[in-house]
Amino acid sequence: MPNYRRARVPGAAYFFTVTLADRRERILVQHIDALRSAFVRTRRELPFRIEAMVVLPEHLHCIWSLPDGDANFSLRWRRIKARFTHLCRDGGVAPAATVRRAAIWQKRFWEHLLRDERDFERHVDYIHFNPVKHGHTTRAIDWPYSSIHRYLRSGVLSPDWAEGGAIDGCVGERL
Repeated sequence: MPNYRRARVPGAAYFFTVTLADRRERILVQHIDALRSAFVRTRRELPFRIEAMVVLPEHLHCIWSLPDGDANFSLRWRRIKARFTHLCRDGGVAPAATVRRAAIWQKRFWEHLLRDERDFERHVDYIHFNPVKHGHTTRAIDWPYSSIHRYLRSGVLSPDWAEGGAIDGCVGERL
């Protein structure tokens, strides 16, 4: 069994990218209520704070802050993925390709330990700009499945944020 090296710092903040096995599927936004339910149930059982998040049709990005003394994000992701999968299958909405393969999600996920406040801010910006980057909308604030709306309500971001079409820095993917 592979031994993946992951930074495990209790109580830290992490950036994640989690992807469907079939990148052609749109199941995450089509069944957003099932995904929300999987998160709510997992957070009730294994607490963590969602600092920022965006859900696109076939992948999602988020930043979590884990409780002091806890670095077990892998267990949380296993529970979220399993619960979403069960909710979709129980509701009869599993995509046809998934029924053949028996896996909705890619087995692994990308994680990055956030190093400092600037790293955190760059990743929040990346998350909020992602629907524009992937061509789902022309303005970040128009994407409904994003924590950008919470940032707007709290005054952290203004409604014209990133309307110039770019953000500072490249994160979330290898260059």
